[in-house]
Amino acid sequence: MADPFRLRVMKAVCTRLKSITPAAGYIGDLSDYTDSAGRVAERVFRGRTIYGDNDPLPMLAVLEDPRPADALNGTSNSVAAVNQFRILIQGFVKDDKTHPLDPAYNLSAEVIKALVDGKKERFNLLGLGGTGPCVMGLSIGQPVHRPPDDDVSAVAYFLVPVTLTLAENLETPFA
Repeated sequence: MADPFRLRVMKAVCTRLKSITPAAGYIGDLSDYTDSAGRVAERVFRGRTIYGDNDPLPMLAVLEDPRPADALNGTSNSVAAVNQFRILIQGFVKDDKTHPLDPAYNLSAEVIKALVDGKKERFNLLGLGGTGPCVMGLSIGQPVHRPPDDDVSAVAYFLVPVTLTLAENLETPFA
């Protein structure tokens, strides 16, 4: 069985973010890599909220925004829906001891650039096609940058809010 549409959207966002590499003209590198044990490891995660000292820096977490927009979910006579799918991209970076947020500003700018590149093809946002189910719009909110704080993160971090406008058929979430 195919993945549900919203999972495919999250995977497409992560794939777009993994394109942030020096070979693609970026400063940061969010591609998969081989760890010290010889295993393939990731720097971009979906739905993960707990991290430790063994996780790579920089790294990103793509999460659903816990404050969803009001759902339209179609009319009472229709299974078609246009919904705002809000996600948060949280980035963690190595600190600059003199200017702790500089690396966070740099990586969040590259995240935004990569997302904008994902919407250049007007009727094929994030490579998910132009007919339903599909992504009809991609809006990027203002990023927030924060210094290390033991209550939240031991390293500098940022949040980039993103709203994806989805055209969905509620009867066929796996279509």
